[in-house]
Formats: sequence, structure tokens, C-alpha cells
Amino acid sequence: MATSERTQLNMSEETFDYICTGCDKKNKTLKAVRYCVECKEYFCVSCTDMHNNFSYLMSHSLLDVEQAKQSGNQADSSPEFPTERCCIHKCKVLDMYCAIHNDVGCYVCMAKNHKSCPESQICSIPDMVDTLFNLSDSQQTHSRLQQMIVTLTSLSKSKDNQLKILKEAKDKCIGKIEKFKNVLQQMIRRAAEASKQELKDAYQRLEADILQDESTIKSTKDVLQKTDDKLKKASGNRAQRFVCSKEAENYIKQAENEKMKVETNDNKDMEISFYPDDSLVDYIQGLHGIGNVLVAKMKKSLYKIKCSKDIDIKLSADTNLCSSLGCCLTNDNLLLLTDYNNRKLKRIDTQTLTVVDYRALDSHPQGICCINQKEVAVGCNRPHKIQFFSITSEMKPTRKFDTSHNCYSIAKKDENLYVTDGNTSLYVYDTSGTLLRTITNDKGENKLFSNIRHIVSIGVKIFVGDWSNGIVCLDGKSEHVYTIKNVYLSGVCGVCSDGRGGIFVSCHNSNKVVQYNENGKMIGVLARQKDGLRYPYSIVFHQAQNKMFVTHYGSDILKMYELE
Repeated sequence: MATSERTQLNMSEETFDYICTGCDKKNKTLKAVRYCVECKEYFCVSCTDMHNNFSYLMSHSLLDVEQAKQSGNQADSSPEFPTERCCIHKCKVLDMYCAIHNDVGCYVCMAKNHKSCPESQICSIPDMVDTLFNLSDSQQTHSRLQQMIVTLTSLSKSKDNQLKILKEAKDKCIGKIEKFKNVLQQMIRRAAEASKQELKDAYQRLEADILQDESTIKSTKDVLQKTDDKLKKASGNRAQRFVCSKEAENYIKQAENEKMKVETNDNKDMEISFYPDDSLVDYIQGLHGIGNVLVAKMKKSLYKIKCSKDIDIKLSADTNLCSSLGCCLTNDNLLLLTDYNNRKLKRIDTQTLTVVDYRALDSHPQGICCINQKEVAVGCNRPHKIQFFSITSEMKPTRKFDTSHNCYSIAKKDENLYVTDGNTSLYVYDTSGTLLRTITNDKGENKLFSNIRHIVSIGVKIFVGDWSNGIVCLDGKSEHVYTIKNVYLSGVCGVCSDGRGGIFVSCHNSNKVVQYNENGKMIGVLARQKDGLRYPYSIVFHQAQNKMFVTHYGSDILKMYELE
């Protein structure tokens, strides 16, 4: 930058307040007439014209020397003038300030956007910079700026982690879809093989009948041929010819009978045809997908009870006080309850909150879980067994398998069934009834359970409610992860997921429903005795309707809580 108020340089007799910076570098002394804010240099007339010839420099702010001098700067320093350009009016600098709105802008923006503001509150920044600028305020703003950058960096990392979790969830769902697709394909292949076997059996029956007819025809024909040969050989012996003729007559009668049987056989004109089940095609074409994709916000705070309602589950056919030990939701918004005392499986409409039908059983039902959209599995006591039911139009028993232990609660994970015995063991079966393993201890051979109750599968984890030990969490390999035990978890019975990262636990003795997250952190107590809980037992959450259903031991009342 050129110095100010120079005197007689380079043998010149003229004296100027400001000289051209560029010419000074060439040992020329010419009067400066302009000052460029961006270049921070003075220009003579010639250099000003040259400066304006470049498109890139045309947007620079060129001030009169006197204007630059009046900006409040010392003679030996650059004028303090804003260099930030307006984002709307690209050729204008942000040189105006509105004190009302604490906002800066170019003079065009001020004229348009702040015309209602008093003129006394709008000023030129270069003119008032000594009054406007405060170093401590600027430093404080700079500090806040740096803090916000750190905060946003942390938030960005949080979003990256959220994106990672979301991708993992997507990949997991894709895996489930592929697995379910394979299950459907296997079912279709099994159904196709069953149709092929049916066709093969029908063919073999018809083939056997036709081969039998062919055998009868051949043997009869052979007899007739032999008789004909005898008759020919007896041509010179009348007595022999007479005998052969009579035998031939008898054989002809027999052949006539056999011919009539063959001609009137049921397999005559039989053919085999196959007609595809068009209802399957219609059903599959009507499907939007092979499942439901649910996008839900993870719930990290405690739910609140919006309202509640008592549902009477006692039927006129019930002779005992109801005691629903297990419950589960189906995909068609129906709630299934097991009534131990009355030996019934009951179905509740979650919209009308009424019992719509029931099924009487030959044993005492306890735990229940959905196998698929059309089938549930029920753990039964006296006798011990897992009974499967079709739940389409009406509830009908289908297959079953017996067990050597009590079947207190049941949950499906992948293609296996996890069954608690109400004591100290967790059994894992495949759906055909083969016992795969029994879980009782952790890796250190410490007992995991004391009074095991209900069980729920959430993602890769398994959560087991234990009357005495609280909540026991197992990983996907059935290895112990952690156990939660505190004063709130007294007489733990039911456990269920909200599908949003939360777990509900019903506590029989303390008359509470406690909310946890999947990492075992307690969120809070959701419901208490004052909310209508009295010896709560099993529990289930309807994610779409935001309703929690709680059964009670030895009670005709099912409690419904609408949450928010």
C-alpha cells in the first residue's frame, strides 16, 4: 500500500496527499484519485481505467480518495470498508446496518426490506464503524461461532451414526424379506411337489388298472389259443374233438365275462388333468408385498397414558373366574387371549374392544405367539404340549407336539420356538417339535433363571421376564448379555416390545408397568395401581393403534391403555 501525504518523491516537484500504488512501484509519482477496497491500493486516473478493463475487477468497490479518508482511518492505513458482497445484489457490498433488526445489507436491500425502519436506526457501516464495532462482542461472537461449529460437528457425527444404524436396519429387513421369500418359495415347492405326487399316485392307480386288464386279456387269450390248438390237433379223433369243443365253449364264456369286465371297468376312458388354483394367483396378485414395512420414530422418552378402558372378557359359557396368562396380536387387528381357568382361547377385536369368538380346549392354555398370518402356537399345561391353531375364519386346532415340561410362555424367533417352563429352563424347539437345546446357565455355569415367566424376541435379542431375577437379556446365540434387577421389578411376569426401541415390563407384585430401552436403561414407570393395575400379568402393545393391553391374574377384566 502506498503511504499517505507523501512529499516530492523521485525528483518530482509535485506534492500529493495520496499517490498511485502501481506507479510508485515503477518509481513514478502520480496523484491517486481512487482507492480499491478489495485490492487495498490507490489508483491514478490511468490505472483506474486499467483496473476497470478487467471483468473480474469490475465488481470491486472504488472509492474517491476523500471518501476513503473520511472512513475514519489513519493516513498510513487502509480504509476500513466492508468487502463482503450481497448474496442478492452481487455487485454491492454489505455496507449498511439496521439497528432495529440487528441486520446488515447493501443499500438496495435496506431500501427494499427496511423501508419501514426509522432512518435514524439505519447507518453506513464505514461511517459508524467506531461506534458499531466492539472487540469483546466480536470475540464473543467468534467464540459462539466456534462452539456452534463443534456442536454441528458432533451433530453431524450423530447423524452419521444414525444413518449407519438405519442402513443396518434396512439390511436386516432385506435379510428378513429374503428369508421370508425363501420360506414362501419352499412352501410353493412343497405344494408343487405335493401336486406332482398326487398326479403320480393317480397315474399309478390308473396304470395298475390298465396293466391288470392287459394281463387278464393276455392270459385269457393264451387259454383260448391253446384250446384252439388242441381243437385243430383232434381233427381225426371225434371223441377228443368233442371234449375240446366243450372246453372251448366254456373258455369262450369265460372270455366273454372277462371281456365284459374289461369293457365296463371304471378306468375306461379315464384321463388325467391338472387345473391350477386360480385363487392363489388372484391372492398373490392382490398382495402389495409379502409383509408390512413400518416406519416409526424411536421412542426415547416415557409414554403417557392418554386414556384407558376396562374390557370384560368373561363369557356366558365361562364357569370360573378368568385368568389370562398369555396374549398376542394378529395382523388383522385381533387380540388372542389364553384363559387358563376356563380352558379357552379367546379372540378380541381391538377396535370394538369386544370378544368376537372363542375356542374351547382340552387342556389349560398359557403362553401364545403368532407363527404366521394364519397360525398361532399355544403352550398348554395338563397335558404338556404345544398346540397349533389355524386362525383364519375360525380357530381350529391343527398339528401339535408333546413336551416333557410345562409350557408357560412361548415366542417365535427366526424359525424356532422358545418355550419357558415357569421354573428355571428355557427350551428351544423347531416348529416340528424337535428339541434343539435347553438354556439354564450362563458361560460361567451360573443359573440364569429362578422363576422364569414370559419371553419376547426383539431383533437379535431375547428378553425373558423372571419373577425373582427381573429381566434377563440373551443375544442371538442365546448367550447371556445382562440382567436387570431393581426395586421396581417385583414379580416380573410380562414383557413386550413397542417396536420403537422400548420394552414394557409388567410387575405382578408391585402393580406396575415399567418402560425400558433395549439397552436395559430404565425410562420410567408407565402405569401404576392408581391407573387400574391389579396383579398385571401378560402384556402386548399395538404399534399402529398406540394401545397397550394388560391382562390380570384371576380377573375378568382386560385393561386397555391408549398411549401418547
